[in-house]
Amino acid sequence: MKVSIVLSIIVFLLFQSCQRKSPSKPGSKLIDHHEWTILLQKYVDDDGLVNYQGFLKDSIDLNSYLDKISTNPPDESAWSAEDQIAYWINAYNAFTVKLILDHYPLKSIKDIGSAIQIPFVNTPWDVKFIEINKEKLDLNNIEHSILRKKFHEPRIHFAINCASLSCPKLRREAYIAEKLNAQLNEQAIQFINDPKRNDITIDHVKISKIFSWFKGDFTKSGSLKDFLNQYSDIKINGDAKISFMDYDWSLNEK
Repeated sequence: MKVSIVLSIIVFLLFQSCQRKSPSKPGSKLIDHHEWTILLQKYVDDDGLVNYQGFLKDSIDLNSYLDKISTNPPDESAWSAEDQIAYWINAYNAFTVKLILDHYPLKSIKDIGSAIQIPFVNTPWDVKFIEINKEKLDLNNIEHSILRKKFHEPRIHFAINCASLSCPKLRREAYIAEKLNAQLNEQAIQFINDPKRNDITIDHVKISKIFSWFKGDFTKSGSLKDFLNQYSDIKINGDAKISFMDYDWSLNEK
């Protein structure tokens, strides 16, 4: 009985989350994300590991960029889809860094919040610390209510970073509309062919749990194997077995 009640609450909260409209501000100007690129190149290495102590020292510059994000949400009637996606991916990643810094030091993002965590209730991704156009959001709102719901772009799962070792690498540059398709392709290729995150052979596929959690996003135009074969260096047989790797939530700290 208790399990069914909890599941009902989760489903209800997920439904409520998905009904949230993305903040929009008519007349807002496109953001130059160069400040974020400068910080990423200073404090993220080629393996995607983050120097959080460095970010702490540069908190003024980080907060300046976050303030720009907070006060300039997309004008949905004027911004291109690519500009909006880039904005929300950068917002997710920069505010995730901010969330870690607000609780630093810690060993895992999952150390934030209650000891017993219920999805869409009291996890780190449900902390409403993000202000966009005077509206309070959490990371789940950005991922599920905006990026996944509005844009139907499965490659965003390789771009947003959850500050953990099993997550896709935090890219060392901001996402921008002009390069977005190439950037998302690079992230997909890098993540899928990374042996630390996926183990792919012709006949057996042991892959990230991201592909289990969000299977529906990856299979709208074919099977999961079809999606993987678009980016995998090793082409997978149709009868290959699929299993999923354990997820390492250790902090992605340099």
